[in-house]
Amino acid sequence: MDSDNLEQTLEEMAEGQRSALLKVARRLVPAMTPEDLLQPNDYPELENHPEFRYEEGVLAGILSALSALRFLNSP
Repeated sequence: MDSDNLEQTLEEMAEGQRSALLKVARRLVPAMTPEDLLQPNDYPELENHPEFRYEEGVLAGILSALSALRFLNSP
């Protein structure tokens, strides 16, 4: 797999994980928006919820891998 395909795959994985994270968040805070996920500490229901924090961590890992790949491919 070349780096372009890997980057596209990681982007797709990140989008899927954002969706999964929003789904978990909306079970706890029904009016949650994707923008609200940028500041989850504003919602006490999410702050220490283990499932939410797990899914958030998975997303962070995917985004870290994507960032590293982009750094390695930069001029």
